[in-house]
Amino acid sequence: MAQIQLLSSTLSNQIAAGEVIERPASIVKELVENAIDAQATQIDIAVKDAGISAIQVTDNGSGIANDEVELAFQPHATSKIHSNNDLFNVKTLGFRGEALASIAAVAKVQLITSTTGLRGTLIKIAGGKQLQKRLVAAAKGTSITVTDLFYNTPARLKYLKTVSTELNRIIDIVDRLALAHPQIAFTLVNEQRNLIRTSGNGKLQQTIAGIYGRKTAAQMVEIQQNTSDFQVEGFISLPQQTRANRQYMSLLINGRYIINFPLMKAVLAGYGSKLMVGRYPVAVVQIQMDPLLVDVNVHPTKREVRLSKEEQLATLIQQTIAAKLSQLNLIPDAVNNLPAHSKTKQQLQAGFPKESAPTTQMADTSQIAEPQADNTSLDPFVSPAAIHLQPIFEDPQRLDAWDQHVQQFHQKSVAAQANSETVNVNTIFAPRKFPDLRFVAQIHNSYLIAESDNGFYLVDQHAAQERVNYEKFRQEVGQVSQDQQQLLVPLILDYSNADAIVINEHLDILQSVGIKIAVFGQNSFIVQSHPTWIPKGQEETTIREIIDYVLKDGKISIAQFREQTAITMSCRLSIKAHDPLDKAQAQAVLEQLAQTQNPYNCPHGRPTLVHFTDQDIQKMFKRIQDPHQAQRKK
Repeated sequence: MAQIQLLSSTLSNQIAAGEVIERPASIVKELVENAIDAQATQIDIAVKDAGISAIQVTDNGSGIANDEVELAFQPHATSKIHSNNDLFNVKTLGFRGEALASIAAVAKVQLITSTTGLRGTLIKIAGGKQLQKRLVAAAKGTSITVTDLFYNTPARLKYLKTVSTELNRIIDIVDRLALAHPQIAFTLVNEQRNLIRTSGNGKLQQTIAGIYGRKTAAQMVEIQQNTSDFQVEGFISLPQQTRANRQYMSLLINGRYIINFPLMKAVLAGYGSKLMVGRYPVAVVQIQMDPLLVDVNVHPTKREVRLSKEEQLATLIQQTIAAKLSQLNLIPDAVNNLPAHSKTKQQLQAGFPKESAPTTQMADTSQIAEPQADNTSLDPFVSPAAIHLQPIFEDPQRLDAWDQHVQQFHQKSVAAQANSETVNVNTIFAPRKFPDLRFVAQIHNSYLIAESDNGFYLVDQHAAQERVNYEKFRQEVGQVSQDQQQLLVPLILDYSNADAIVINEHLDILQSVGIKIAVFGQNSFIVQSHPTWIPKGQEETTIREIIDYVLKDGKISIAQFREQTAITMSCRLSIKAHDPLDKAQAQAVLEQLAQTQNPYNCPHGRPTLVHFTDQDIQKMFKRIQDPHQAQRKK
């Protein structure tokens, strides 16, 4: 065995950096979190080459005292915790004392900081070694510049992705931090191009608008619920406003963005069958809870946490979202959802600033102040070409335009409040009664035309009856009847060795929905009885489909299993497309749909009907003039 020896401080810091500093986005995260902990109200981030060449983070926080600057770059030096008790009551984003030491070990760092706004300290470190320290004139707060990332560990560079990929990682980090702290004004600049800007006025919905776009934010509703242990609030999108992945879902605990799959599932479970399969909502869920119930010291990057009451919190989130959505009329408006009427949507948005693409908010260059003179930019350690940060200030007129846009988008007359208060979305989405539908005609034996007192509706006959059957079977599956069908001819099912083991472990789940089976040989099972709601002649096919859910999700709960069973049965027994219906049958489908708990979606999340209002019809036939056009002619 080779001789045992202590690692040098430089080498140990580089090893530690491998856990904390994975890519440029990791540096942005650590530095911005430090700025937040310093009580900053304005944080400006500038990067070059997606942070590979240079990163600069400037804040107006409390700053670092002159005699503590060198100590701040030592491993495990922190002002956040002082005892064992503090470790289990963490109220700050950073606490390990690893960030600055790890960054300085693999890059060149220049830090300018001041606690008074008069005289401050400048320090330069490269590869963990201090190069210079001197007093300089500086504004209150801290400005830290990181250049030449991984210059002394070139092997790490090959693991970085393309510039666009690394930039997207940085944007995602800043987005999450801005959503977690709407009271802080954030700016992100790449190559002198403004990507993100938030107002920092404390209004979460306006922060969402600055990140995901005004139209997306305007179609989100507020949620709020408190218990003795948790405070849950935030905004969620309507079921028709979805994305193809989970990237637009943010879970924030005590101001910290986290990754937690049980809580993410709780958000989706709150939507239930209102979401399309494979689609995900836009959601920002802020959770406030006792720090004693959260263990954030389980991962170097602090993105994964351990919760002591996770199940109770997941239930609260699910119930809060489900209760909110149950109050809303979720019938899609046909004109606002069909591409053919995009001109109408453009007219609704006339007179407002152009909406940016998702995940980026391009700043209006007319609102950017001239860059201030900075004597430190003449220092050869950080060239002016490497970093050029322009201070950005939010224009109150643009905030007013956002509030007016929300009002116009919903076509709701809501009085403007002082100081550009955000529209109360609870007022906009007031609960409305499901309309009384009268059957008119059937189209292509697939869709029903129905009228009401305000326009007409196009109903998907399969989706509508699927919803009716789903709620019927969900109740029947949940209440297992003693009246079960005994099989005259035993039904024997054969499976592989691996599948047989899984089925044998979940016989109780099958029993919970009324399917009684027993082991019959090594890899075979005999079905002794089944519920009467399984159609005659479809016993084997239906039971095999139900068992497939057990094989697919070995840890499936009884509630999930019953849910999947109800969905399977409702789809199998519903009217299909191209099935002709007479007037009585069609009217019965409409009346049964109106009596369901959720008449707006089928169990797979597809809409059951769309609405054409009288106003929409009159606009399409030019019987009334768009108010925006009339206003422009004046």
